[in-house]
Amino acid sequence: MNLKGRNFLTLKDFTPEEILYMIDLAENLKAKKKAGELHEYYRGRNIALIFEKTSTRTRCSFEVAAHDLGMGSTYLDPTGSQIGKKESIADTARVLGRMYEGIEYRGFGQDIVEELAKHAGVPVWNGLTNEYHPTQMLADMLTVREHFGKLKGLKLVYMGDARYNMGNSLMIVCSKLGLDFVACTNKKYFPNDELVAQCQQWAKEAGSTITLTEDVEAGTKDADIVYTDVWVSMGEPDEVWTERIHDLTPYKVTRHVMENAGEKAIFLHCLPAFHDLKTKIGKEMGERFNLTDMEVTDEVFESQQSKVFDEAENRMHTIKAVIVATLGEPEK
Repeated sequence: MNLKGRNFLTLKDFTPEEILYMIDLAENLKAKKKAGELHEYYRGRNIALIFEKTSTRTRCSFEVAAHDLGMGSTYLDPTGSQIGKKESIADTARVLGRMYEGIEYRGFGQDIVEELAKHAGVPVWNGLTNEYHPTQMLADMLTVREHFGKLKGLKLVYMGDARYNMGNSLMIVCSKLGLDFVACTNKKYFPNDELVAQCQQWAKEAGSTITLTEDVEAGTKDADIVYTDVWVSMGEPDEVWTERIHDLTPYKVTRHVMENAGEKAIFLHCLPAFHDLKTKIGKEMGERFNLTDMEVTDEVFESQQSKVFDEAENRMHTIKAVIVATLGEPEK
């Protein structure tokens, strides 16, 4: 499998075999790290990390992955570069492409990371856009496979706002790898029809299904994985909180949801999560709407079924795999 020189922008661009290759590579690199085996394949090389949206897991994953691989990394936060302000995206890409072996972008529209990739001349990696979150998908699938020993034939249910990066990307990866995908939410928050149709085609080829439902009982029955995310994304105005809480509270992941799924089911969340009031925003929303949690109860988040911290760790191992795959595996 040779992905050297490829961009990593959305899993729509990759075959099931290529996705599984990156998951296998992540598993191998994780084993090396756990064994204390050095794998500094790229000493003297460097990568640039452009963050128009800040992140704990994505930044730390890229920085630790680069360090483990012997590389340097330069972090550019929203104030640290002129991208899109004084300098065009195309010009930024051409400058950074002369200095770095790869560029990560985390921010807003998918068109921005696509434009970077068009002009950079080096691999560009999508750390998150409004539309897609492909590095998270590899971490999720590695976590699921570590727990169940397989991927094909499992049922993953996503609860919440399924219109954007998480709902879109989970539907894509499930349809490509043969997991049954269910978007269980208010119909206002279903993924767009065009992407659903494309994923249904991939699912048909993989022997799996795509289901959109407002019925929590039917949607989560016998699920293997129950997944959710925050209801309001970074950068959205405060006014949307009232609408989302009204529309999506029936789709909160509770003990009843997990019991309906069954004892074997695991809970996943890409984090951060509003499972209590121990954050500034969580406290504000709790006081404003008389809530103790939002998309998931603390009981579920802290339960034995919750694998969210295994999942968070796997961000680093799978991001490392993306870097190695696209820069080229070292000769054995």
